[in-house]
Amino acid sequence: MTEQRNRWLIIGGWLSIAAAFLHIACIFGGGDWYRFFGAGEELARADEAGLWTPAILTAGIATLLLIWSAYAFAGAGVTRRLPLLRTALVIIASIYLLRGLMIIPILMQPSARTSFNIWSSLIVLIYGITYSVGTLQMWRTISPRRA
Repeated sequence: MTEQRNRWLIIGGWLSIAAAFLHIACIFGGGDWYRFFGAGEELARADEAGLWTPAILTAGIATLLLIWSAYAFAGAGVTRRLPLLRTALVIIASIYLLRGLMIIPILMQPSARTSFNIWSSLIVLIYGITYSVGTLQMWRTISPRRA
């Protein structure tokens, strides 16, 4: 019998990898990239001033996103099982969904209705949906193993 693979979590894993690489690109792209991707003027100026803070923060986010992709692939049955798999996938899906649902207050507050805020919320909501659907479909498969 072959191991079941889940398309939703595979897509979610690749989406997280894409987001990680965009963050890494910002480190190399500098202040203009930070501005374009909505990191804020303060971070862009800090980068342009030669401070390491933006790069360290951005590398940390990229690392976290790569870890999340590893959990998606493990949950999808593509790679080996990781510790606390089901719990991690629920937390990851929840974080993506909560961030994506920020679209609601953004749409209600005119000053927050920027293209970046709207699009980033919608994109992250899609990430959350892929992780949620995939996790639900694999729920029994990724249940904690008992000794």
